[in-house]
Amino acid sequence: MDDPHELGAAARAIVDSNLYMTLGTADREGRPWASPVYYAAAAYTNYFWVSSPEATHSRNLAVRPQMSIVIFDSQAQVGQGQAVYMSALAEELAGLDLERGIEVFSRRSQAHGAREWNAAEVAEPALHRLYRATACEHSVLDPASRGVDQRTPVTLAA
Repeated sequence: MDDPHELGAAARAIVDSNLYMTLGTADREGRPWASPVYYAAAAYTNYFWVSSPEATHSRNLAVRPQMSIVIFDSQAQVGQGQAVYMSALAEELAGLDLERGIEVFSRRSQAHGAREWNAAEVAEPALHRLYRATACEHSVLDPASRGVDQRTPVTLAA
């Protein structure tokens, strides 16, 4: 599967078929923090999730919006796993971005049998906020790397 189009298709399948992504954030001093969150993706570029602004990853993003994301199937057989790796910039949403983003998030939430969300539930003074990560780059493990963490850039646009 060395064809870039096949790698992109495989990456899209990973994003489409999983429910959780792992956020890699760091605090002001650079101490790393990893957090799994339920997500909704739009156009393979924007990734939305709901969190408390008091969660460690949310506090980290408030001072350092640069982040990484990994989406993978944790049920894959040993040696058969593949993941999508991203570098991204994150932000807490407000205004029209919040309205549009919560629609994307709520639609996916309902498709998975969970509840509908609305903007009032993720705006002050509510306990949660809606966040968006905008991916700057995507990559997957190079299939020819023979177990070495060598990543190949991919394009997820269909």
